Amino acid sequence: MARKRMIQAMNEALHEEMERDPSIVLFGEDVKASLFGDTKGLWKRFGPERVRDTPICETLIAGMAVGAAAAGRRVICHMMFGNFVYTGMDAIANQAAKLRFMTNGQIKLPITFIAVSGGGRSAAAQHSDAIHPVLANLGGIKVVMPSSPADAKGLLKAAIRDDDPVFFLQAAGRGGEPGEVPADEYLVPLGEACVRRPGRDVTVVAIGSMVRPALKCAEALEGEGIEVEVIDPRTIVPLDLDTILGSVRKTGRLVVVDEARDTCSFASHIAALAAEHAFDALRAPIRRVTVPDCAIPFAPVLERAVLPSVERIEEAIRRTLKHGGRS
Repeated sequence: MARKRMIQAMNEALHEEMERDPSIVLFGEDVKASLFGDTKGLWKRFGPERVRDTPICETLIAGMAVGAAAAGRRVICHMMFGNFVYTGMDAIANQAAKLRFMTNGQIKLPITFIAVSGGGRSAAAQHSDAIHPVLANLGGIKVVMPSSPADAKGLLKAAIRDDDPVFFLQAAGRGGEPGEVPADEYLVPLGEACVRRPGRDVTVVAIGSMVRPALKCAEALEGEGIEVEVIDPRTIVPLDLDTILGSVRKTGRLVVVDEARDTCSFASHIAALAAEHAFDALRAPIRRVTVPDCAIPFAPVLERAVLPSVERIEEAIRRTLKHGGRS
């Protein structure tokens, strides 16, 4: 396996899938120039019939995706920043999420929406929202959030092959971090979580970009004899609840780390499910580490202050360990 950045792994997946399936088309803002690097070389390889730049109008882009998919194309729709999804929300929420149900399956909508989500790059308030809770609430939209280059490749390929609309959300601050990526055909099934680190004292479910600080925290606490089990959901819709509940039943404690704002975060949903299905196993209150209910600041020092950090995760873990003793 070669070491690659997440952007490179995504680019590799896009090349492989477009080579494999001639029905795939890709369009979006500046996909030819590839400002982020994930669509680099695709226009040159597959030409303007399959790779197209669009006007800066997300209402148009999302509507095009629905129409092209309904007409038989397999669509990759690049939305750039997650915040831009808001302006394309009618086609996404009222059409993409609902048409397969409303037509009793007569229409398939194999659309993969790609967007950068969350903070960490000082891109300011209108480019830094973590939008996954909004998308998860729509019904009919699958939501993928890779935390490593290998998962980025495997999940993107699986998303493109899915017959339902899928949002592939790339963490804003993770594109440049290298990792091992399989060279051969490699898919990660949607809906299968990964235990990134086993442990017996506390379960930490870390979503997307939060996996890295969660693993750093677990590594630091190991020196004190504290074993932290880190679960990476990889996809939040569908959610691998069995893996999460199995870990909670083993450790008796749960901390959920989510880059979304605190109110209606996906961490709240996971906490509610754990309380509903594994209440008898809990030995401490569930803790959530999220973003305050505010816009993401531009200034790097202020942005770092609102995003979940290793220190905040550690504090939440230590608070759970004060209850019920350790096994």
